[in-house]
Formats: sequence, C-alpha cells, structure tokens
Amino acid sequence: MDRSLAWIPRTEFERVLDHVGDPHDRALAFAALTRINTLYMITRAGSGHIGSSFSAADVVGWLLLEELDRPFEAGGDVYFSSKGHDAPGLYAAMIALGHLDEELLHRLRRIDGLPGHPDTGTPGMPFNTGSLGMGISKAKGLILAHRLAGRTSRVVVMTGDGELQEGQNWEALPSAARYGMGELTVVVDHNRLQSDTFVTDVSDLGDLRGKFTAAGWGVLRCDGHDPRQLQEAFARRAADHPDRPVVIIADTVKGGGCPTFAATSMAPGEWRYRHHSGAPSPADHDAAYRELTATAEEILARHGLAPLRPVVRTVDLPAKPAAVRLPELYGRMLTEAAHEDPGIVALDGDLVLDTGLIPFREAHPDRFVECGIAEQDMVSMAGGLAAGGMRPFVHSFSCFLHARPNEHIYNNATERRPVVYVGSLAGLLPAGPGHSHQAVRDVSALCAVPGLAILEPSHPAQLEAAVRYCRTTPDSVYLRLSSQPVPAELAELPPTPLVVGQGRVLRGEGDGPVAIGAGPVVLAQLLGAAELLAERGVALTVVDLPWHNRIDPAWLSGLLTAARHLFVVEHQFDRGGQADLIARHLLETGTGDGTAFRGIGLTEVPRCGTEAEVLAAHGMDAAHLADLIGADVKG
Repeated sequence: MDRSLAWIPRTEFERVLDHVGDPHDRALAFAALTRINTLYMITRAGSGHIGSSFSAADVVGWLLLEELDRPFEAGGDVYFSSKGHDAPGLYAAMIALGHLDEELLHRLRRIDGLPGHPDTGTPGMPFNTGSLGMGISKAKGLILAHRLAGRTSRVVVMTGDGELQEGQNWEALPSAARYGMGELTVVVDHNRLQSDTFVTDVSDLGDLRGKFTAAGWGVLRCDGHDPRQLQEAFARRAADHPDRPVVIIADTVKGGGCPTFAATSMAPGEWRYRHHSGAPSPADHDAAYRELTATAEEILARHGLAPLRPVVRTVDLPAKPAAVRLPELYGRMLTEAAHEDPGIVALDGDLVLDTGLIPFREAHPDRFVECGIAEQDMVSMAGGLAAGGMRPFVHSFSCFLHARPNEHIYNNATERRPVVYVGSLAGLLPAGPGHSHQAVRDVSALCAVPGLAILEPSHPAQLEAAVRYCRTTPDSVYLRLSSQPVPAELAELPPTPLVVGQGRVLRGEGDGPVAIGAGPVVLAQLLGAAELLAERGVALTVVDLPWHNRIDPAWLSGLLTAARHLFVVEHQFDRGGQADLIARHLLETGTGDGTAFRGIGLTEVPRCGTEAEVLAAHGMDAAHLADLIGADVKG
C-alpha cells in the first residue's frame, strides 16, 4: 500500500541542538523529533513498539544530550535498554546524533538494517536484549570487567516496570550493593503498563522503593518526562550515592508525548493498551504526527526558529493478509472446550492478545490465570494445578515458554501429570522482532523431555484435532503454533484422524523424492517448491508430519516404500528435531535402505527482516528448497 510519510532529517536535529540554548527545552524538542522519527520507522516497518519507545524518549534524550560522557564510544559511558521494546526510539536518537547511519531510519526490521530488538551487530549496542530481566546482571559483569581492566565508566540500564516481574532482576540486586557498584544506575521506565494491561492488575510490584532499599541500593524518583527533574535526579545520584548502585524510578506515561498513544487517553474501564506493538492505523499515525509536530514547533517558535522542514516520501507499506491465524483460532477452540470440561485452566504470560486468550478470559474468568512476565512461576503453578486434578494450558511466546522455565517443564514431566504448553510465535517467522523472539531452538530443547509430545499443526482442522488430543492424552504436550497467516491451500484442508507419529501426504505419492515438514510456514514453502520442481520434471511428494518427537515406524516404512530421496525440512535449528528423529530410526532399523537422506534447517542465529528476506537468507524459501532438492535428486 503506497502512502506518504514524513520524517525529520538530521539537519533539522542539528538546527535545534545548535540554536535552542536552554537545555531543558532542547531536550524536550529533541524527544519530540525522535518520536516523530520513531513513528515513521514503525509505520514503515509495519510493526514495532510505539508505547514503550515514547514513554522512554525523554529519559533517553536527556541521557544522550546532557548526562552521559561519550556514549556508544570505546571508553565512554555505557547505556543500553534491558527491556528492548524501546529500540526504535533509541535508534531514532542515535541516528539524530550521528551514532548510526541516517539511511537506517528506513530499514527498521529489514535484513541488514535495524533489528526489532537490540543486537550487538548494531553499532553501539553492548548486549542483545528483548529476552527480559537480564540487563542488570549483564551490567554488573561489564562493570567487573572494566574494574579488572583498570578503567571506570558509568553504566546506565533502562528497565521496564513490567520487566521487573522477571525474578532475575531481584537476584541481581544484592551483589551489586555488596560490590559497591557506584558505576551502576538503573532507570525504571515506570509507565505502569506491561504488554497487555496495567501492572497492578497482573503482578503488582508493591513498594519499589522499599524493595531496592532492602537490597542496599540508593533510590530516587522523578517525573520521567520532565528534564528538570531528570537533571536533579542524576545530580543527586552523583552527590548522595557515589559508592553504591542507584535506581531512578522515572514515572512516565506509556505512549507519552502525544495524546493519540498516551495511556492517559484510554477510556474509563479500558483494560488493554492498544499501542503496545504493531503499526498504527493511518488515522492514528496522522493524528500523532500533528501532535508531535505541534509540540516541537511551539518550542522552536519560542526560540525564534523557523518551523520544521520534514522530508516527505511515498513508501510502500507492508500489508497484512486477511487469513486465519492459528493462535486466534486456538483461543476460540479452547474457550469452547472449557465449556465442556471444567478442569481446563488457562495460564498466560502477559500475552493474552497474541496467544488468542481474550475469549477465554472473558468466558471463564475464574479459570484464567494471568501470571505476568514470570514464566518459571507460571510453569510451576501449572504443575500444582495438575496435582490438584486440573488440566492446565500454559501460554506464552514459544521463545520464552521453552527456555527460561525449561527445568520447570522437566520437573513437571517427572511428576507424570499432564500439562499442556502452548507456544505462539513459533519458528523462524515473524522475523521482524529479531532472534530474541524467533523460537528456533524450542524443539531441540524439549524433544528429550520424557512424556512430552511436541505437536505442530499446520491448518485449522488439524488444530482442532490437536486440541482434542491435548485434552485427553495422559502425556504432557508442547503445542507449537505458528503465528503466520495460514495459506489458502492449507487452510481449506479437510479433517483427518490425528494419529501419534503419523503424517499426511499433501501432494504427490509417487516414486519420486519425499519432503517432510510441519506447520504452515514450512509446508507452504514445500508446496511452492513442488510447483517449481514439477516444471523441471521432478515430482516431489510433500508430507505433513505434525509430530516433532514421535514417529510411527510402520507409517514411515510405508511412506518410503518407493522413495529414493527423503528430505526433512524444519524452521528451527537442525539438531534434535524431526530430521534427527527420522534419521536415527532409519539407521537403527534399516528402513529405507538405499534412500538418500538430507535434513534441512537453520545452522546460524536467525536473521531479522521481512518474511521473504529471512526465508531466502536461510535458504528456507520455495526457490532455494527447489534448487537444493532438485540438485540432490539429479546429482
């Protein structure tokens, strides 16, 4: 979709910084301009986090303009965001100050551009963040390294109040005090909202001042949108607490800086903040642009400067296809199942929208448990529910659900009570958020857990069968759900029995090569590859095998009766998944003797970019798969 968008070039920032003498007005104008460019970047990318970027913008502007010494330079002070959602706003500020190339303004969430969350591949980023709760610990390690190297630099870490629900933050505090880390300052972007809703309605942080004080930290508080208060807070930090770590609780408004996105504009009784992630609507974009421009130009006029001179460009915005997405459909299915089964309980990790649970929350509030950003606690709570005779369904993004609570999942499995883990955003796509959110090691991390089946449906009818299986099996299940649109050729498939370890032929069934995959992303690319190979005289049989760690030997033997080439394609790392499972079975049983075998999966950290860019970069798109399969078959 073509649309005209405006952004502020670096020359305009330079004009403001050179001619607005008052440091407080200068910081306010700078923040307004970076918000305009953040709005442009997220709108152009089609996704991002406006609310978090805007709430942190004034703090970031003050730090970079007035407080830190040579940030992003070797030997200078260090700043980074632990919460990571505010990356677009930080990028906009760094571009404005010349720390990043101005052309990157147009390449948020594009391959070889700016990733959706901070990554060390971007100049000036000391750590990869986005997986929450790690920043304070990383800062402590960096400070220890600096001390050992004989240098002293201040380290400032931005956290979110929702992020403080991760237990690692609280583990990190006491030793920072014990080591007298006066170099360390943590700023809490205290906007009172997390991904879905208000912090107080999920897991209230209570007396933040008391908690940090009890750990031996100095504590200060200020209005995070007021440069004068920020200046005073950092001055007091240096004067009153030079030899111990300090937290500055910066009270902010999520989406602050313009009424369109500000949480203070939410309607009475509105529980979900609508601008946490995604791109704004055209109407919201235009309203916010007018508000931000007016804020900046009022400051410029007071200092005798001419109005802003933005650059306007017509750009092709990404379109979101109107197609079924499995997490949304799953949420409705689970809600209906809970009407029939009073033992079903849904637990959520602060992702009620993305995991499809809003219908369940509304229909069964007594059996909906919002656990917040605390995956270990959530998974162990599920173990307790299972011990009490319930069938808990545990929900988060796959990247967070399998990793941090991995030990807890194993512990539940050793108790031999069924728990269902439902991971959305599974696999390589979407790639825009970056590798912190791309679940490409979940299968290998969980496939060895005893009594845990890993199941990835590819279309609505198969999902319905999978939900029935999850409700009745004595085993635990990891239900892996891609959040990508289901292609029409898969969405319309009729129901077939779901049999453990067995798959279904979607195309072919001759004596040509066989390709096995799971989920809508892989199968769509394999079906596309089959079309391309057919033009070259190669008849590829495409098989949907939704089981990642279960295989039926008789079914596999029958599938390979006449096949001379077998390919297993996975949109995750190529160790510990279907390919390894099938290859081991073939070797141990002699099934398929004479059949050439190849596993195709990821071998490196996944790239960030558009879906098409990233599939191609990893050789997982239809064209690359067709070339690889064709070369093997004819080679």
